[in-house]
Amino acid sequence: MTVQLLRRKFTVQQYHKMVESGILTENDRVELIRGEIIEMSPIGTKHAACVNRLVNLLVQLLGKLVIVAAQNPVALNDNSEPQPDIALLKPRDDFYENAHLQPEDIFLLIEVADTTVIYDREEKIPLYAQANITEVWLVDINTQVLEVYQQPTAVGYQQMQKFTSSQILSIPGFPDVTITVDEIFVR
Repeated sequence: MTVQLLRRKFTVQQYHKMVESGILTENDRVELIRGEIIEMSPIGTKHAACVNRLVNLLVQLLGKLVIVAAQNPVALNDNSEPQPDIALLKPRDDFYENAHLQPEDIFLLIEVADTTVIYDREEKIPLYAQANITEVWLVDINTQVLEVYQQPTAVGYQQMQKFTSSQILSIPGFPDVTITVDEIFVR
């Protein structure tokens, strides 16, 4: 006899109520993906350094033209609120104090991965495409390759390019602002 396991799916609103009631705390490293509360991997030193390097670089390049948000939640739909490593956002006077950012607020999402490359590529990036996020970068620390995903559809991104050492790419919404892959990775 096969036993069917029942899973309870949650909405973003229910997820927020868990935080408000103390079931989950702000110290819990979790995110809501397709209705499931997923525990996030611990942040290692290489991952943290890469995120810090990118935040510093993006702030230097774009200044007050954007808000650079690090590891903040993004409300994609009623059942998913991931926490990408970096979100490049349209500026708002309230700095998104009154509500979590929405897909239309985003120029670029960046996921930095060392132990979660496959999960980010197969789970989170298709979720971003379904939410119509224009561009997503997957920074693979292990291979020192930057994957750029563009042209979102309901089933995934139509275009993916890989960038490696010395290659130059522009930042979405700011075609005159460029960075090299070498600026992201320590060589």
